[in-house]
Amino acid sequence: MELKEIESAIEGVLFAAGEPVGVERLCLALDIDRITADSVCQRLADAYRYERRGIRLVRLDNSYQLCSAPEFADCIRRAFESRRPARLSQPALEVLAIIAYYQPATRAYVDQIRGVDSSYTVSLLLERDLIEECGRLAVPGRPIQYRTTQTFLRSFGLSNLDELPELPNTTPEDGQLTLEMQAAVERLQAAQTTEGTEEVTEEELLQAAREIAQAEEEA
Repeated sequence: MELKEIESAIEGVLFAAGEPVGVERLCLALDIDRITADSVCQRLADAYRYERRGIRLVRLDNSYQLCSAPEFADCIRRAFESRRPARLSQPALEVLAIIAYYQPATRAYVDQIRGVDSSYTVSLLLERDLIEECGRLAVPGRPIQYRTTQTFLRSFGLSNLDELPELPNTTPEDGQLTLEMQAAVERLQAAQTTEGTEEVTEEELLQAAREIAQAEEEA
């Protein structure tokens, strides 16, 4: 199979899937090696971006997915206004941030940091596919552990968890964001799609990070 055919085949598979496809599955389906698959996907991603196409090819850990281009988010929202998900509340942001930074995390651990019961919020995040169960902790009662999902990565414009900004060690003065949190806000603003997290403000994101940093200092 020639390179152009491989590009077209990968494009077709990702379009038909409508969800992340593991690179190993692409290799198996197209009978190509991992290096070729990664190289072709990168070429496609670069081409979409360079030509300012309406779609993007993004990498999510060891998977690839076709999604809409962030610069056309406003047009997409207007086209699918009735399908627009509700924005995440402050409690939901706090729980999501705790799980993102301390995963795998149990609900009891989340409750300990927040000081309130988080059952409803955890259930909401599960329904949104922003978090998922990932086993049980080996202690009495064997509580369920949670981690973030590929939907979380896509919604927040991240390729992997290593791109999460560092938690601020000190509380910013005069409401100013740290450089790390500012980068996170910019990624959020650039990654808005018709799915995932909607209208997360700088104040909401910063407050969630402050909650985590404060809990870490008090632990």
